[in-house]
Amino acid sequence: MTDTTVDNTPTTPTAVDFWFDPNCPWAWMTSRWVGEVEGQRPLDVSWHVMSLYVLNEHQDVPEDYKERLARGQVYPRLVTAARLRLGDDIVKPLYDALGEHIHHRQEDDPAVVVPAVLEELGLDADLAEYAWSDEVDAATRESHRDGIERVGQDVGTPVIAVEGTAFFGPVISPAPKGQQALDLWDGIVAAARYPGFFELKRSRTVGPIFDTAG
Repeated sequence: MTDTTVDNTPTTPTAVDFWFDPNCPWAWMTSRWVGEVEGQRPLDVSWHVMSLYVLNEHQDVPEDYKERLARGQVYPRLVTAARLRLGDDIVKPLYDALGEHIHHRQEDDPAVVVPAVLEELGLDADLAEYAWSDEVDAATRESHRDGIERVGQDVGTPVIAVEGTAFFGPVISPAPKGQQALDLWDGIVAAARYPGFFELKRSRTVGPIFDTAG
């Protein structure tokens, strides 16, 4: 009997760009999903920093929220400084390490998180200095601008571009695994390929569920 099964799994890596703010639990969840897919499908993922502070600095948001976002600039600055010194390949490992501390361990003191992460990754301790200065802000803003201009201002994090077509999200909780992760990915790719698709949304019924790590 002849096997007529057709394997639709792509063999050419799919180009993906992922913009994140390390502070955002929703971006973290989406990044875990992309990592799950990457383990089963050929993806070529490039990771880029964006900033919730920059996104909201001219928006009408509560002052205490804006102050919290300003304090959160520590992490986008750190990622930017590391990228400028060491290249793009450091972005994902640094994001993974930060996310483990910030989201899974729920550590909320950057003065503790930053040096711990740098030590874990064997990075120069002096990179921490950039996290509390504005020296790399221009580069952070440029990375942010690159992502946000692809989707418009009325979004949040993460921003994903699949083969050049960018969108906000998906916002998911928890990050799907196995076949569910692939099914969601295939749906997202299909939507990205249709030029007239713009928005699909429903109210969130759960908060971030951190059931994956690494």
